[in-house]
Amino acid sequence: MSKNFYITTPIYYPSGKPHMGHAYSSIVADVFARFKRIEGYEVLFLTGTDEHGQKIQKEAQKNKKDPKQFCDELSDKFLSLTKSLCLSNDDFIRTTENRHLKSVQEIWNRLVKSGDIYLDKYSGWYSVSDEAFYDKDEIEEIDGKKFSKISGSPVEWVEEESYFFKLSAWSNKLLEFYKKNNNFILPVSRKNEVVSFVQKGLKDLSISRTSFSWGIPVPNNNKHVIYVWLDALTNYLSALNFPNIEDKKYKAFWPADVHIIGKDILRFHAIYWPAFLIAANLPLPKRVFGHGWILSDDKKMSKSLGNILDPIEIIKDYGIDQLRYYLIKEVSLGNDGSISMENLKNCINNDLANNYGNLCQRVFSFIKKNCNNKIPKKNRLNKSDIRLIGNIKDNLAKLIDYINNQNLNEYIKMVVNFSFEANKYFNDSEPWSLKKKDPERMNAILYTISEQIKNISILLNPIIPISTKKVLDTINLSDKDVSIDSIKKDEIFDYNLELKNLDILFKKIENDN
Repeated sequence: MSKNFYITTPIYYPSGKPHMGHAYSSIVADVFARFKRIEGYEVLFLTGTDEHGQKIQKEAQKNKKDPKQFCDELSDKFLSLTKSLCLSNDDFIRTTENRHLKSVQEIWNRLVKSGDIYLDKYSGWYSVSDEAFYDKDEIEEIDGKKFSKISGSPVEWVEEESYFFKLSAWSNKLLEFYKKNNNFILPVSRKNEVVSFVQKGLKDLSISRTSFSWGIPVPNNNKHVIYVWLDALTNYLSALNFPNIEDKKYKAFWPADVHIIGKDILRFHAIYWPAFLIAANLPLPKRVFGHGWILSDDKKMSKSLGNILDPIEIIKDYGIDQLRYYLIKEVSLGNDGSISMENLKNCINNDLANNYGNLCQRVFSFIKKNCNNKIPKKNRLNKSDIRLIGNIKDNLAKLIDYINNQNLNEYIKMVVNFSFEANKYFNDSEPWSLKKKDPERMNAILYTISEQIKNISILLNPIIPISTKKVLDTINLSDKDVSIDSIKKDEIFDYNLELKNLDILFKKIENDN
């Protein structure tokens, strides 16, 4: 059985600077990618930017710039975000790349060939901001202006010649697919939304525009550009060198294992994308996971409220591992999550500084002073030692299952609990009282606690990669041994090597008042 894993973030629309929502989607996807790597999978992790459409063209004009130059500058900000967030992405795709243009035109031609595209006239409500069409019942009027009820963005009435995709023809096929593939859309609440929407009956979808030019031209009709969502969604295939379906990347990684997206773009990924793929006679991704919004003190972030939390500023003030850990621990994946600076500080102090960081610091300092700075060899473990080490090994299958079902909150809760138990074990065992009266027992405790720190660090590595690498480097664990297999094995330490120095991992945050 092949051990390949393909995970994607949404590709981000670079019309403004990156915000916490972008950071959250990317970090969540990165955690899954990193875990699958330590589980022994060949992973492809994709992110990138969606650079076509009317909104980009308007913004570029406003800034008196050529659209491509405008996109180059904005895409760079998102590319640098991948470094700021410590992402392990294998590729960064831009929809202005030639490899992407080839893929999109191939999809278009396949849809023409299948008889799913026809030319007609479009008239309806369109949001430039969302690059989305809305039905009459999805529009509300406020102070004489029309807005989307879903996103709150302004909409305008559009009438123009357009190519249409026969989305209405695929309602039953989609419902059948959702039924057969129960976990295609997660969490369940999102699946229920999608099923309910499709059951009402789908309308054909306008998939080209003539009122602007910044996009991929429709093959054989340059007057039209391809609708930005048909263009953007195809990026997941472009990165695999589609249309070359014999390419080793395509063969190894398609269909994608999971698309991580925000709930606001669920309809595009869970309805339009599968319908395009079915019509183009291509396999469908295995899962679409729609996470909630990140709220600031229970309110949606907005410029007008002045409550936008900038991930780059938080990283500068507190550190990237701290932000990654906090977002994964405190936001229930799949639901909206409220974050606050006060909770962030508490989380850093309680979970990272006082628990995991303190455990590593105390144990390694003790070994340095009392064991010539070397981990003692395994020898005559008692029941409490075996129980502590066994607890993680016995729960490995459960932890892997949590990851495979995108249940990050249960995963991190269990791993943090292992850390609390390890602290308690170290306190209760009191190795400092045994140096003279029972050095053999002291050594057994220090071996056990070192083993447990190694295993906890490996499990936390996908979430806080920088800090855990420092710990694993301290105990001289090679990169290849940062793996789930290493948790299953005992005694992988090199007992002849001295521990490296470990600086304080997490500084406690003092209250401002």
